Amino acid sequence: MNNDTPRIHGEGAYESAWRASAWLAHLPERSATQLLEGARRLVLLSPHPDDETLACAGLLHAAGVAGLPVHLLSVTDGEACYPGHDYWTPKRLREQRPLELEQSLAELGVHPTVQRLGLPDGGVADHADDLELALHAVLQPGDLVLAPWEADGHPDHDATGRAALATVGEEQRLLRYPVWGWHWLEPGAGQPPFDAVRMPLVPEAVARKQRAIACFRSQLGTGAAAVHAPILPPHVVERFHRPFEVYLP
Repeated sequence: MNNDTPRIHGEGAYESAWRASAWLAHLPERSATQLLEGARRLVLLSPHPDDETLACAGLLHAAGVAGLPVHLLSVTDGEACYPGHDYWTPKRLREQRPLELEQSLAELGVHPTVQRLGLPDGGVADHADDLELALHAVLQPGDLVLAPWEADGHPDHDATGRAALATVGEEQRLLRYPVWGWHWLEPGAGQPPFDAVRMPLVPEAVARKQRAIACFRSQLGTGAAAVHAPILPPHVVERFHRPFEVYLP
């Protein structure tokens, strides 16, 4: 994630409210095996290093267990998350965040091909053509593509989601994932604002996901230098410690 949308960073419903959400509880369930069925490869678009882990760690782990090849398109290096910070400069973040990503993937037991596109953090929408061209060059028949929900509420996420919708064709299958949406969606809504499925996580996947999230020390505020308002404070991280993940078909 990246803090380019202050109105939702650290705001919204706490996880206790989501645990009481009727619409979230009643989403139809699909196992990881069902979601991966028929896929020849998993292609994951991540706007910033950590989005893929927060939203999709369980499915990534399942792909690793199944021996399914994984191609990760890391759209930005997440270099703009702490503007003006003396230590966490864009240069240092461009180095640190990909290292944290590498560590988190190792925790998940998956060894993908990681393609760093290096698009500007916070400016993905201005480079939509570049992103679509990069994705088009990667896609193969039989790919299962994971991309952010195009209405997630963060400009980089929304732009990445739109690029996937514009590029993924009939020879591939697309699943979208929310990240920022959990910060501003209403857990008490009577009807989900999207069609979605819940993918239960086995206990090992839950434990691995929690360890993988913990690798993003720069975002958690547990890294080499303290930050006043970390991108992933505890009440936000709690939203991603659920024993399930949500995907939009």
